[in-house]
Amino acid sequence: MDISEDTLYPIGDVAHRTGLSVSAIRYYADEGLVNATDATDGGHRLYDIDAIARLEFVRTLRDLETGLDQVRRVLAGTTSLSDVLAEHLDVVERRATDMQAKRAILRALVQQEGTVERANLLRRLVTISDIERQGLVDDFADDVTAGLPQAAIDRIRDVRPVLPADPSPAQLDAWITLAELLQDERFREATRSYLRATYAEFPGPEMSAPPVQEFIHSAGADLTRRLMAFQQAGFAAEDVQVVGLAAQLVEQLAQAFGVAADGDLRRRLAARYRDVAGLTLDAFQDAKYTATEGRYLELVSILNDQPHPDAALLASARREHGDEDGPAFRELGPWLADAILGPR
Repeated sequence: MDISEDTLYPIGDVAHRTGLSVSAIRYYADEGLVNATDATDGGHRLYDIDAIARLEFVRTLRDLETGLDQVRRVLAGTTSLSDVLAEHLDVVERRATDMQAKRAILRALVQQEGTVERANLLRRLVTISDIERQGLVDDFADDVTAGLPQAAIDRIRDVRPVLPADPSPAQLDAWITLAELLQDERFREATRSYLRATYAEFPGPEMSAPPVQEFIHSAGADLTRRLMAFQQAGFAAEDVQVVGLAAQLVEQLAQAFGVAADGDLRRRLAARYRDVAGLTLDAFQDAKYTATEGRYLELVSILNDQPHPDAALLASARREHGDEDGPAFRELGPWLADAILGPR
């Protein structure tokens, strides 16, 4: 339909032009939003180009689910379009957040038992305040790490879940799963048992002792980085510089543990390093780890949108050869073992 500024168009043509139904155009006129420009002798409404443009504008706003009062204020000039759209955007975003929460709840109910009681519980978990959420996390951490060495407490407490203000569907799913686990006494008991076996029973206490932890995070970390750099640069394990650094590693580790840096210690360390890839894989693929501490860390990493704390170690254990992404324990471990034992 060709439109000119002077032409008046019957309501049927306007409906075709705007995509509105005839009844909707009449309704908007009755509501005082867009009045007809004129009428025929028979009382049929006629619209000019300006009225058609206003109707198209009304349709655009209504397609965005903007309320009639908001549309009326914009058309009357009592408020700006940007202000109305900002108000409406706020409503839509709140609705989207609510829909995400409902989606996460429904997914959880479909995947597991969908009782009325559980539905109410999940709804409460999604809508609790940040303070309540952190209280739930703190209570869990206090419970499962009670009586453990500080290293174990720090490992759980330093990785804190934070639900974003605008979480993704995956983050909401992760929070619902985590929140239920944090309150599940069976999960708590399993986690307590795993952490106790890992950190409170031999060699856990020895590894968690302050001198050992200080060594691991200072001199030990520095020596290990330097040795890794030599290995990645292609130095032989028997190289005099490599053997010297390995000897320093053994000596300082012996001091941290309060034992003699003798042949027995070197042999035991060499045996551990030689199988470091297998030991690491066994630890991180252990069913007790993946069902407790590992599951907790996995869900927290999704919530915080960060890599899993153990991802780099696991990747190094799986990697066949060292590259720009990091070392390969399958190569590094035996190399370090040979360096520790020295020339033979």
